Order: sequence, then C-alpha cells, then structure tokens
Amino acid sequence: MSQNPIAETVASLMPRAKQELGELVAFQSVADWAQFPKSESEGAANWVADALRAEGFRDVSLLDTPDGTQSVYGFLPGPEGAPTVLLYAHYDVQPPLDDAAWISPAFELTERDGRWYGRGAADCKGGFIMHLLALRALKANGGVPVSVKVIVEGSEEQGTGGLQQYAEAHPELLTADTIVIGDAGNFRLGLPTVTATLRGMTLIKVKIDTLGGNLHSGMFGGVAPDALAALIRLLDSLRSADGSTTVDGLASDAVWEGLQYPEADFRADAKVLDGVELIGEGTIADRLWARPAVTVLGIDCPPVVGATPSVHASAGALISLRVPPGVDTAEAIKLLEAHLVAHTPWRAHLELEVVGQGQPFQADTSSPAYASMAAAMQVAYPGQEMQVSGMGGSIPLCNTLTSLYPEAEMLLIGLSEPEAQIHAVNESVSPEELERLSVAEALFLVNYAESKRG
Repeated sequence: MSQNPIAETVASLMPRAKQELGELVAFQSVADWAQFPKSESEGAANWVADALRAEGFRDVSLLDTPDGTQSVYGFLPGPEGAPTVLLYAHYDVQPPLDDAAWISPAFELTERDGRWYGRGAADCKGGFIMHLLALRALKANGGVPVSVKVIVEGSEEQGTGGLQQYAEAHPELLTADTIVIGDAGNFRLGLPTVTATLRGMTLIKVKIDTLGGNLHSGMFGGVAPDALAALIRLLDSLRSADGSTTVDGLASDAVWEGLQYPEADFRADAKVLDGVELIGEGTIADRLWARPAVTVLGIDCPPVVGATPSVHASAGALISLRVPPGVDTAEAIKLLEAHLVAHTPWRAHLELEVVGQGQPFQADTSSPAYASMAAAMQVAYPGQEMQVSGMGGSIPLCNTLTSLYPEAEMLLIGLSEPEAQIHAVNESVSPEELERLSVAEALFLVNYAESKRG
C-alpha cells in the first residue's frame, strides 16, 4: 500500500487492533440463550460501549430492543454544518457449529498462515474494529470531518428484528446523510468491492403430523402414513431435478447484469468436492444474487444411532428462503406457504410458523457517496478500481433504514471475503484486508465531507 498519513497511522494501530479484536472475539455472543449465556452477549455489548466512550463518543447507550437483546449506540459530533454518517456493525455471532472441527478454539483469536482465526473475526466484530481504526486514523490526522453515529447490533445473526423494531419506534435516533454498513465484504481478497444488492430472507418452521403415535414398521408400515416420508416428499417439491428452487408462483429466471463469478472460482470458494455438480441453471451470479434460493436448515427426526423400526407420527424442519431484489418478502412468504400446503402429501396435518424475515435491498450506485468511496478505495488498494457486486445473504436492517431515511445514501463494505468462511468453522479475517478497508473508510469520510462542502 502506498503510504499516506492515514495509511501510516492505520498501519501503526494494527497491533492494538489485533489485541482488541481478540478481546471482543472472546465473548461467546451468540444471541440464543438456549445455547449460550446471555451474560456473554451483555459482556460484548459493554465492551463496545466502553470502546466508544474511550473515543469520545457522546450519548453512548445500551438500547434494550424488543427481541431481548441490546444494541449499542454512540454519537461523535463533527464540525458545524458537516454531514452525518452512520456506521453499522454487529457484535453477535453465529454458533461455532462443530467445536472439534476448529483448528484453534472458536472464541480465541489465533494467528495462523497470515490470518486471524475466531468466530466473529470477519462477521462482524472485525467490522466494528474497522470503524474504530478509521476514526482513530482521522483523529490523528486533523480530526474526523463528519459527525458520526455508530450502531452495533446484538441479534443480526438471529434475524429476530430487534434493532429494526427499535429504529421504527425511535426514527430520529439513526438519521444520517449516509450509512456505511460494515457487514458485507470484498468479492475477492484484495479486490475492493461495494455490495449493491442483498437478498431478503424468511425462516419457516414446518411440522407434519400423521398418527397419534409411532407404530411398529413391520405391523403397520406400507399403509400407515409416515410423517417423515411425507416431510421428505414435501421438501423435495421445493427443487427441480437440476436443483433450482421451485416455489409455485415465485419467479426464478432473473439475470444479474454486472460483475460475474467464474464457476471455477465459486467451486474453489465453496469447496465443492471433485465431480459434484453445481445446482440450478444460469450464471453463478444469476443464481447467487438475482434468484430465490431455498435451503433446508434442519430436520427433526430420530438420529441413526438409537433409531427404532417405527413409522413416525411427526416430523419437522426449518426452511430458509432467500428472496431476490425486486420481490417483496411478504409476498414470497405467502407463495411459499401456499406451495407447502399444496404439496403436502396424503392430506397430512401441516403446521407452519414464520420465525424470521427480512426484505431484499438494492442501493443507488449513482449517488455521490459511491463516487467518494470509489476514490478512497483506489488509494487504499493501489491499481485496483472499486467493483460493485451483489450478495446472496441478508441484512434486514438495510431495508428498515431505507424506508425510514429514503434520502440517505447507503454503502455496504466489510471483511467477509470468500477466504473468511463466515458462518462456517475456522472463520478468519485477513489483517491486510482489515488494514486496507480501514484506510478506505477513513478516506471515504474525508472525500464525502469535501463533496458536501463543494
């Protein structure tokens, strides 16, 4: 990286950033009290609040959101007449999944092969550290040229909507001219990227009942309706033979215009086994960023170990549907529910429960903020131009903020490039990426302030 004062400052702060990220990663802040103590999330929230106070933020508050979690808010006033920028991250994380599969402990930041490993290192505790680095670099080089609001969410990974509901009830809190969501990532390590679209999502619990209780499979099998078999048939109806998502009435033929994702790169990023076919049709970008995708996240049924020769009376599943930009999630939910009702075999009893949802998002890439970020990224990533991509994941808060503040510009950046393996075992962050994006964010704030003065 060609050095300038901001870049030099960020480089000097990286040892401190590693220490702080290690402290934050150590909190097992999974916002599911059935799996992890609530005190772990509360500890992370307090750590974030203390960090904001140490940087001179005012009005630092732990916001009790309706889903029982806490979001952290702070305000740093800038020069008179300067625009306001809202910086977002979240401190909650996904469960570690299989502890034994982690090469180093999930909640202990560990350096290995040039990367820092730990749950939340990239998604999204590292995003908060990125914001701190950018602000510290500006303070060391003349001051922060804009007013800054920071909001750090406590339940983003759960999809329970606590912060969205709080923002809707307190719309004045997060007003800003521009919003920087630090929960996305570069398309490729070292390739500066702003994410312009997100798929929405819904989670639906499915329960099928067919009998008053389990039956002996020898005495009743072949006639008595098996709830597990009914569930398998129902779930299979959600995909065509090539694996494309098939929800009756939900379009699945949209095309992505712009940055493409080579199949060989995707196979490597996704660690697809040799000889295994990819699912769906169309380009990789079409399937990831422009079309719906259904995934069965879990099934309630007996494990193989300890299973008995029974016809099962009940079975359940949790289904995720990713909703492409341009489609209303509420309408997609209605179509999915109607599909499940129509395709339940043998007139089995079906129960459906929507347990999470969020709208898709599409940004205006022609806004002045994008020009400011493009110029900043060219400096932070010498020889590279900013790319604009989609992302298959969901950040429900984006649409809430867009509806509350329709005039605000919104940019999505972050540390979740493919090698980070977010949501998987052995999640990690590239310290070089953290450094470059912190420089880019700091320069963006300078460019944006100048553009507003002009």
